[in-house]
Amino acid sequence: MQNKAVLFIAFLLCSTAFGQLRHPKASPSSKIEQQLGLSKITIDYSRPAVKGRTIFGELVPYGRIWRVGANASTKMTVASDVTIKGNILPQGTYALYAFPEATEWEIVFHSNTTHWGDGRTAYNPEEDVFRIKVTPEKLSYTQENFLITFDNIQHGSVDMIWAWEETKITIPISVNTHDLMLKEIELQLNDKPTAQTYYEAARYLQEEAIDYHTALDYLNKALELGGDTYYFHRVKSLVEAALHDYELAIDSAKKSLAIAEELGKDEFVRMNQKNITLWTEILKKE
Repeated sequence: MQNKAVLFIAFLLCSTAFGQLRHPKASPSSKIEQQLGLSKITIDYSRPAVKGRTIFGELVPYGRIWRVGANASTKMTVASDVTIKGNILPQGTYALYAFPEATEWEIVFHSNTTHWGDGRTAYNPEEDVFRIKVTPEKLSYTQENFLITFDNIQHGSVDMIWAWEETKITIPISVNTHDLMLKEIELQLNDKPTAQTYYEAARYLQEEAIDYHTALDYLNKALELGGDTYYFHRVKSLVEAALHDYELAIDSAKKSLAIAEELGKDEFVRMNQKNITLWTEILKKE
């Protein structure tokens, strides 16, 4: 019994001396990753709670720097250069800070990620990459824990949203996905491309409504390497229609439809039938 007591006391002393006691955090850490085209944005932050308090203007004073969460400063990592309200944020990791006010916030993208929290007197504005101004919105509900999320996601843009208590901040972010995609296409087509490689390159051009002749070349190559495929012929029909060659578009759509029927791909059957009808009507009017 005496030995057990000694061991227990030793455990308590070690835990106190080295801070080994694990305990629930009042503001638990969180991490969110969002794909943006061929790029990615990662946010590491902590999520304090309202707990019946008035947040902005009291707990978080107006006009003073805020760490955008709790505990360590919030970190934002961008996998490639992005643009935020006309400012370029180069690839890398940054600390996020804010200067809240009742009618307008100043958001800071800061190059020094070593500060704890807001850095207090160690914070140096000269280390800001840039600042932007945003107008806060009022939520129709109470967001209990501070939340960072992403919405309105497109190939080349996304909104980063902060929400806490009854306040919402929206920060628009964009990336030049088109240039990244063209580089990716060039890279892949120079490295033993498959039928799928050519198809995906063509589909991107078709979806972006650009360079249809190149897209058609890619689709013909995909069919040459991969054989008849309902989705190859489907995209080929769309490209041919975009080039106003409706007879060829109908022929490709019929090939896609036949293969889709055989494979039980009802959705592709319906889409092809609809387009065949549409393009047939266009030819009748010509």
